[in-house]
Order: sequence, then C-alpha cells, then structure tokens
Amino acid sequence: MLPLRHEMWWRLVDIVLLLIVLAATFMPTLWLWPRPDDALLSDKWLHFLTFLFLSIWFAGQYARRSYWRLVVGLTAFGVLIELGQSMISYRSAEWTDLIADTGGIVIGLAVAIAGAGGWSLRFEQWLENGGARGD
Repeated sequence: MLPLRHEMWWRLVDIVLLLIVLAATFMPTLWLWPRPDDALLSDKWLHFLTFLFLSIWFAGQYARRSYWRLVVGLTAFGVLIELGQSMISYRSAEWTDLIADTGGIVIGLAVAIAGAGGWSLRFEQWLENGGARGD
C-alpha cells in the first residue's frame, strides 16, 4: 500500500465498496432492470464498468509493482460473485460476466499505468494543501 496518512479510512471505504458491489450482484435482476430484454447487454456493461472502477480505485492505493495483486484479487472477487450467483435461484453465473470483469480490470489498470495510479495519495496531498480553497 502507498504511504497514505489515512490508511484506516481508505481500508474502511474499500470494505464498504466491496460489500456494496457484492450486495448489488445478489439482488434480483428485475430490481435493476424492469425490462428483462435490456438486462443482458446492460449486465455485461455493468460488470465491465464496475471492475474498471474497482481497478482504478485500488490502483489509487497501491504502488505499480503491486498491480499484479490487484489483478489476482479482483479476478478472485469476480469468481466469488459468479459462484455466489450460481447458488441463488434468481441469478445465474456466466463466463461472459468474468470476461467483462477481466476487461474492466485490464482497461482500469491501463488507465492507472497511464497516470491515474496513486490518485489517493495525490488526493490526500490536495486535502492537506487546503483543497479547493484557492489560497
């Protein structure tokens, strides 16, 4: 982890964020998509965008040399989601969801390598310098 001043708070937000994603993946599909014919395409984009966001989020807290751990951890999280969905009668596990997850991880880490990585450290520095006060 990067030398963050508020590591405990970042960890807390990490846990809450992962729990929200996990809870959302176990909701009945009709709660998210009232029209089932829209669900398939929307579901893949939602997987992709969720894991894109998660990879950029976590890349903000870890050094580039640790990105392989993010790949392993987020991929395992995606597998956990699919295993959980396979055990729920109103959800289904799909390989294409894992492909969408992986695509989001790869693109997210590419964005991190291109310059977004370490954003949380810069955010803490910005807050320490007075934020948006304009002084």
